[in-house]
Amino acid sequence: MSEICSVNAAADGGRDGRAAASRLARWLGLAASPTFVIMAVLTAVLGGGPADMLCSAGHGGSLGGMVPMYLLMSAFHSAAWLRLISPRRG
Repeated sequence: MSEICSVNAAADGGRDGRAAASRLARWLGLAASPTFVIMAVLTAVLGGGPADMLCSAGHGGSLGGMVPMYLLMSAFHSAAWLRLISPRRG
């Protein structure tokens, strides 16, 4: 019976584990938007190659391709930065 209790306690992770996971999630959220911007710039400068051709195939407009996709993903992931720079309201 004591083995079951120790397994449950280990699986829970405790308060320290949750705090570490929360900090990690916050940092990952902040890393996403700049990463996608860097990927968009690198793709625009170096060219997308076959993946860019695949994503823009069948799309006559300039909105097809990997660069607009990366910029859109960066915009969607910018919420963490907006929360960080917004003034705290009490």
